[in-house]
Amino acid sequence: MLLTAVLRRHRIPGRQWIGKHRRPRAVSQLVKQNMVRRLEVEAENHYWLSRPYLTAEQEFGHAAARRAQAFEAIKAASTSKFPPHRFVADQLDHLRVTKKWS
Repeated sequence: MLLTAVLRRHRIPGRQWIGKHRRPRAVSQLVKQNMVRRLEVEAENHYWLSRPYLTAEQEFGHAAARRAQAFEAIKAASTSKFPPHRFVADQLDHLRVTKKWS
């Protein structure tokens, strides 16, 4: 194996940027700056997410009226698709032309 590495002059086998024996990426100043910038953004996101806008008391039930209104709208939309009620008396009304038995 050492002889192969010497003869091949430490060549990276296969694709050089992926796999188990991949070529290590060079860490430049730009890479460091980008990493620091990403970590600062992540720290700022963590800061804002750790401080809620509403307290627990304010948050409890704050959207109940909106949810009830949305549910009523959904219910009204689903019932509007139903056809109007049909009654048997209306369907068979043409049969009662004469009432001989009464």
